[in-house]
Amino acid sequence: MQPIMIRHMEPADIPQVHALYSEPHAYLDTLQLPYQPVAAWAKRLDYSRPGFVCLVAIQDDQVVGQLGLEVFQSPRRRHVATFGMGVKASARGAGVGSSLVAAAIETCEKWMNVSRIEIEVYTDNHAAIGLYEKHGFVVEGTCRNYAFRNGQYVDAHLMARVVA
Repeated sequence: MQPIMIRHMEPADIPQVHALYSEPHAYLDTLQLPYQPVAAWAKRLDYSRPGFVCLVAIQDDQVVGQLGLEVFQSPRRRHVATFGMGVKASARGAGVGSSLVAAAIETCEKWMNVSRIEIEVYTDNHAAIGLYEKHGFVVEGTCRNYAFRNGQYVDAHLMARVVA
């Protein structure tokens, strides 16, 4: 098995990213809806918009993870970014998520002058919470009934990493 490589997403990657987010765990752990067409993902991941960076994790010539990073464009929030990510079920626990988060942090803090990264994560997604804590994120609050998932409302933590 080859090492994980992080790079910018290319248009040819979109079908594999679509397949990743079509896995049940991916739409259960994110705000994505099931049964989305490939065209919807192509539009969502259009990296030509200002402040948006789309990374993929590649292993053995396959997309095993994706992270979309967005820097806020409002003059008073240009120091803040947020991201969403997904990892293929078969690649979970293998360092893919950690590699993507590390690349996002490096991009923000060394190249985009971002000093605050914010994320939302479902309170029952313990693996993701542990991953984010490992990279210096802390829970700043909890939103009750944050999203509707699989027939019920679920809570989410607001987490952030702030460079002092």
